[in-house]
Amino acid sequence: MRIVVAGAGAWGTALAVVLRQNGHEVVMWGHDAAALDALARARENVRALPGVPLPDGIGFEPDLASAVGDAGGVVVAVPSGVIRAVARRMPRFKGVAVSATKGIEPGTGLTMSGVMASEMPGAVHAALSGPSLAPEVARGVPTAVVAAGLDEAAARTVQGWFHRPAFRVYTSTDLPGVELGGALKNVIAIAAGVSDGLGYGDNSKAALVTRGHAEVRRLGVACGARPETFAGLSGLGDLMVTCFSRLSRNRSFGEKLGRGGLVGELLASATSVVEGHPCALSAHGLATRKGVDAPIISEVHAMLYEGKDPRRAVQDLLSRGSKAED
Repeated sequence: MRIVVAGAGAWGTALAVVLRQNGHEVVMWGHDAAALDALARARENVRALPGVPLPDGIGFEPDLASAVGDAGGVVVAVPSGVIRAVARRMPRFKGVAVSATKGIEPGTGLTMSGVMASEMPGAVHAALSGPSLAPEVARGVPTAVVAAGLDEAAARTVQGWFHRPAFRVYTSTDLPGVELGGALKNVIAIAAGVSDGLGYGDNSKAALVTRGHAEVRRLGVACGARPETFAGLSGLGDLMVTCFSRLSRNRSFGEKLGRGGLVGELLASATSVVEGHPCALSAHGLATRKGVDAPIISEVHAMLYEGKDPRRAVQDLLSRGSKAED
């Protein structure tokens, strides 16, 4: 099958490698034509995935409409802030459209597949999520993820595209749960990084991540997701890797914040998008509208958008009243 990967960053490149290894005709698109041309000539994403050669047979197309013209599938791996603009350029696409982006759109509260569906009404929509750091996926480190669709057929289609020995793909029909788990864990990962930056220990971080998982589950269920989804790869699995890995952008951002870094300066100096930053705004608004108790998400929002000192945020979390575990 001819599959277009929209997004030429680390994650889009890693997914293109997996698809090509499975024998598909793969075409990559990126918003920067010059960068895409450099990628095509070097046969390596020198900036995002140095040392990972691209398999022969991956093509490159700077015009998105031309790229998707006769494709059977499109995998969108662009930052959440531009996913609507990218989807808007494919309004007549009729194949399977997969969101590989983790986020919640501010204002609308839509997940990424929801955003894509509003701009690509004729496509079949699905999502790919789970604990999957791009450098490890590209290098063939054993990884397991979830392909989700509103029906089993869509999920199985995406599973068929990607599944291979080192990249195991499970299926789910809980599309909202899979996407919300992948998005909300980035907010908790920022909090976990703050804990690291402040010098707290493993006890503290384990408690934070566990209670963060409870918040993610509560908010997800309030949005119509199934609770058991958050115990799986797209929930607990993705949460663990993002909160503990040294490769996690969101955890690293939180660590620098905990050490005294300023939000604006940290975002300006970041080499890639810190998705937990916009998601904290979306998640806080969603929790407020749904009436869901989400103290960790609330404190991350306060640190990022209200200038709250991280030590004060932690103190406010610790001084909350006692309760039964949920």
